[in-house]
Amino acid sequence: MSSLPVLPSSHAASYFDTLAPRYDDVWTNSDAGRFQRDVVWRHLDPLVRRGDRILDLGCGTGEDAVHFEALGGQVLALDVSPEMIRIARAKRVNARVASIEEIHKLAVAFDMIFSNFGGLNCVRDLATIGETLARLVRPQGVLATCLMSRFCLWESAYYSARGSFKNAIRRWGGRARTEAGLHLLYPSRRQLQRGLGPAFHLIGDVGVGIMVPPSFVGPLPRARLHMLASLDAHIETSRIGRMIGDHRLLIFRRS
Repeated sequence: MSSLPVLPSSHAASYFDTLAPRYDDVWTNSDAGRFQRDVVWRHLDPLVRRGDRILDLGCGTGEDAVHFEALGGQVLALDVSPEMIRIARAKRVNARVASIEEIHKLAVAFDMIFSNFGGLNCVRDLATIGETLARLVRPQGVLATCLMSRFCLWESAYYSARGSFKNAIRRWGGRARTEAGLHLLYPSRRQLQRGLGPAFHLIGDVGVGIMVPPSFVGPLPRARLHMLASLDAHIETSRIGRMIGDHRLLIFRRS
């Protein structure tokens, strides 16, 4: 994938600083957000051992870091947004302000490196970050990334029904610029694997938020969400489930 110019990290930091105070309300604690996050945890929890060093990239308000620490992990959480980091630290997370592109400065190896809900969609050069990740993940360690998918059935249907066809198809070309001015990439699995290089081999590929909708769709009755989540669990590893979800969880083992 060719590089796409991105706005300075200071712009991204400013955007996520603005989002931070309401992030837990609109996503973390929403029913849709909780159901989607539970899928990620269900697949990653068996890979976490007590004492594992875990690096959380784009940690947001620290929800995943808190969870993995409760399992016995030693988590270092990074985010470009000082305000996100402030909230994460209030949850007693070991969190620092740093962009994903700055992890080359780290000198410690990790048993797991993890990025949830689109952190790597903001990275413009997967090959460069892949070399760094290969150095930072211990042999037989895990790299897990939950990416925003290139095609989200819910998103396309939602915006098409409202006549906003530009938003309905915005992911399809593999790149988009948000209204806030952020550039996002939507790499395919093949593009991600090529960017990461031969040091990593795929051990898990899961659709996330297939029938469970994105939070912007609005609240649905909890009983209906439970039913949709149960359906997701049956199709999440199928080819169609992996292709049409809001997110896609890809889990790699370091050679």
